[in-house]
Amino acid sequence: MEETMKMKMNANVTEKEIHPMSGMVMLLLIILASLVSIGLFVLGAAFNLLLVIAGAVLFTIAMVCIAGLKVVNPNEALVLTLFGKYYGTIKSAGFYFVNPFVTAFNPGAEKIVTKDANGNVYMKTVGSKKVSTKVCTLNNEKQKVNDVLGNPIIIGAVVIWKVENPTQAVFAVENYHNYLSIQCDSTIRNIARLYPYDDLQEDDGVEEKTLRGSSQEIAEQMKRELQERVTGAGLEIMEVRITHLAYSEEIETTKEFFIAAC
Repeated sequence: MEETMKMKMNANVTEKEIHPMSGMVMLLLIILASLVSIGLFVLGAAFNLLLVIAGAVLFTIAMVCIAGLKVVNPNEALVLTLFGKYYGTIKSAGFYFVNPFVTAFNPGAEKIVTKDANGNVYMKTVGSKKVSTKVCTLNNEKQKVNDVLGNPIIIGAVVIWKVENPTQAVFAVENYHNYLSIQCDSTIRNIARLYPYDDLQEDDGVEEKTLRGSSQEIAEQMKRELQERVTGAGLEIMEVRITHLAYSEEIETTKEFFIAAC
């Protein structure tokens, strides 16, 4: 029996939005420091070795600071960690300078197995570690379920969603894309089992919710249940639409055979 209990998640992390200093200002300082370090190299070679050492230290600091320059595009967020601890989240678009030792954290970033020229196998992250807060579409694959009467049907749906809390999305679950897909499959299956595909007794005068006749109301019910499931992962479900609904092939074959026999 499929478990229908909603998972309660606690990421133990409270989102902290940070507003770092302008990256353009720091970029100019880095360029200035690099030019000064080159001047110290030249002067030190001619006059004093200490100037060369000072130039090397200044140049090293400037190169380290380059790692702190971050670009955040519109409808994106950057979740940062510092030595394994949550540092903060940048949610506003812009060019910023942050602590050069922080790293972007997004375990949902796609990883592939690749080989180098020597045949060594290693994991490589593809794409950005930024978290997109854009409105996204999940096209749920058609799945075969039984309605409340036990008739096998094929149902498919589209989910319109977005990341509402980037910090929860990356810390609460391993991969929020996969988590949403799995919860969507489970929700559609659970709701579809509660209703008949169609009203088989149309003349009984009783109005009954059916998958075919009440698709909008049932889609709204799917949205509510799915939202309950993924709230802990920082996701917002904006809409659920049933895109495909039909009897399975064996039912259609049986109906055709029955019609032919009559």
